[in-house]
Amino acid sequence: MSANSTDRIAALRLAGHFAEYAGWMCQEGGDDSAALWWTDQAVALATAGADHDLAAYSLVRRAEIALYAGDSRSTIELARCATQQSGNPRVRGLAAQREAQGYALQGYDAECRGALDRAASLMSVAASGSPAESEGAPVLGSLHMSDPTGFVSGWCLLDLGRPREAAETLDAGLDAVPETARRARARHGARLALALADCGELDHACAVAELVTASLPLVDSATIRSDLRRLNHALRRWHHDPRVRSAAANIAAVLQTEALRPYGGPVVRGRALS
Repeated sequence: MSANSTDRIAALRLAGHFAEYAGWMCQEGGDDSAALWWTDQAVALATAGADHDLAAYSLVRRAEIALYAGDSRSTIELARCATQQSGNPRVRGLAAQREAQGYALQGYDAECRGALDRAASLMSVAASGSPAESEGAPVLGSLHMSDPTGFVSGWCLLDLGRPREAAETLDAGLDAVPETARRARARHGARLALALADCGELDHACAVAELVTASLPLVDSATIRSDLRRLNHALRRWHHDPRVRSAAANIAAVLQTEALRPYGGPVVRGRALS
């Protein structure tokens, strides 16, 4: 018995959301190849189901994978493609955030800030209510941070070589993340600790790093581990400092659990920030 066209479209859209989620889980498990494969399936399923917002958002996810791989050019190109394919202000806002991060990796300050301004404007429009949200469609992107523009701005400032501004932005934004959103707070905290270390605020950096390493066993994440490896490298400049040695030992301990895990990828519990 074949499904009617309405049921088929609904099934394709649902499958597309599951594929996008599977891609996110694979990325958090440290398998970028599988993450890209599932994300490509999400694009194909969403396109077949005429879910243009999900198809465009899946390109935003691909841009994020490229960003973590350090591929700034692909990050920008994929983000632009997502913007062109969607009229949804939330999807376009998230795409603008990825575009800004791509420019930050390239060191293009003006272009980065321009993309951040567009992102903030679009996310403001989205927050006022979009057609997709009024129809009860699943939320695309973070569940715990309705507008991650502040987090992305801090990330960009750090990559642009402005660690003190980045630390101020990230420190202010951390309070807005609910205590129950452990993964979102850990990811935010890892970036904050890195910014603090880069501007020599060792006490604060080590204190924040302690919170992140304590949280990681509960919300294991390949993206957070990536930031912790970068933080560990930054802290080596002060390896004679006892505070730094303690923080570095804790970071090494949580990173060692990844190396010892049988199948390479951490167990992901829940979704907080994609």
